[in-house]
Amino acid sequence: MFRLLKRQSPGRLIALGFLSVILIGSVLLMLPCSVKDGVTLRYIDALYTSTSAVCVTGLIAVDAGDTFTPLGQTFLAMLIQIGGLGVTAVGAGVIIAIGKKVNMKGRNLIREAMNLDSGKGLVVFVRDIFITTVIIELSGAVLSFLVFVQDYPPIRAIGISLFHSVAAFNNSGFDILGNFQNLIPYRHNVLLNVVTCALIILGGIGFLVIREVCSKRFRWKKFSMHAKVVITMSIVLIIVGAVMLKFTEDITWMAAVFHSVSARTAGFSTYPLGTFSQSGLLVLTVLMFIGASPGSTGGGIKTSTFFVLLQGIKSAATNKDEKAFHYAIPKNAFRKAAVIASLALFVVIIGTYIMTILEPEIPLVDLLFEITSAFGTVGLSTGITPDLCDGAKFLSIVIMYIGRLGPLTIASLWYFTRGDRVSYPEGNIAIG
Repeated sequence: MFRLLKRQSPGRLIALGFLSVILIGSVLLMLPCSVKDGVTLRYIDALYTSTSAVCVTGLIAVDAGDTFTPLGQTFLAMLIQIGGLGVTAVGAGVIIAIGKKVNMKGRNLIREAMNLDSGKGLVVFVRDIFITTVIIELSGAVLSFLVFVQDYPPIRAIGISLFHSVAAFNNSGFDILGNFQNLIPYRHNVLLNVVTCALIILGGIGFLVIREVCSKRFRWKKFSMHAKVVITMSIVLIIVGAVMLKFTEDITWMAAVFHSVSARTAGFSTYPLGTFSQSGLLVLTVLMFIGASPGSTGGGIKTSTFFVLLQGIKSAATNKDEKAFHYAIPKNAFRKAAVIASLALFVVIIGTYIMTILEPEIPLVDLLFEITSAFGTVGLSTGITPDLCDGAKFLSIVIMYIGRLGPLTIASLWYFTRGDRVSYPEGNIAIG
């Protein structure tokens, strides 16, 4: 068995790692000590919750606050943390913590999981990830405590604050407030809104960018092209999304900004999305599809992918070279971005089609929103998740798994190296 695993590609090992954690998590959540007295938890709902946690999605079939005990909620937070950092990074962190060395196979896994171009300095990078995570999450928990302690006993407020900080930084929209209320009771609380948005943004821009911003002391001119693209696209998407949501929905500017940030893979909401107009849901759907940035805790096709697509289209339309921030965009970047976007669109369309068959009575816009949320590992829902049939829940589980790993990674799992290939002459095909 061990020899068989050693022969597998990094992509397959990462996929197996996530699947193993999901299955183990579903068993932990089913334990009697994890479920509150008088509450019945079916395995499909435990599996759904575990998948949603490990894939840092936040879609819920059962309310975490009403269903799980403090121990069960701790298990849930651990699954979110492992899923956000990545199974590979967590495993490497444990190896480093006990004083062992990470072998070449492990280094390749880390590089693959974190979308890194080079294998240099991986151990230091993993160590920095854990230190950064602890600092940010503890800071978020302290600030959140100032809000939650006003409504809950201190011990309970500490637990809620820690859980919320972990969920927000890892871009997972879980909450343990109960009654499926999410953050709706705190829609007018400025501090919690700001802290939550800050945690989401920091978790969504990626550890590479956080590390670069800190090391180069916020000097824009010294940033790499990747950092400039990620930061610029994140700011633009937040602003454009907030303006469009404010234009279509009867919400405050703070709520518009909050949902624009949250829709990019976090999944928290301060207003019931079931009351949003179709225009507002469309805006959120597009933001969910784009998602966060590479090497982050979020999902979606990624901001850099979307940026490269726009630049490629602009280049084709104007017949000019693809460039940005005084850098030339790599020649194969547009091809890779187009493949990722096409596969993602294929997954969302096929998933929505199957969902319409399984749930014919639910409006199409709600089903499309649900599937896009699952694929983008967002967690936003119009409220249909708990009432989905078992088949629809299983479909959503598969979509969340694909979204967390990435459609290109899933597609590459079936690739096997072959011998010499036959070379064919180029043919002609009309395009457009």
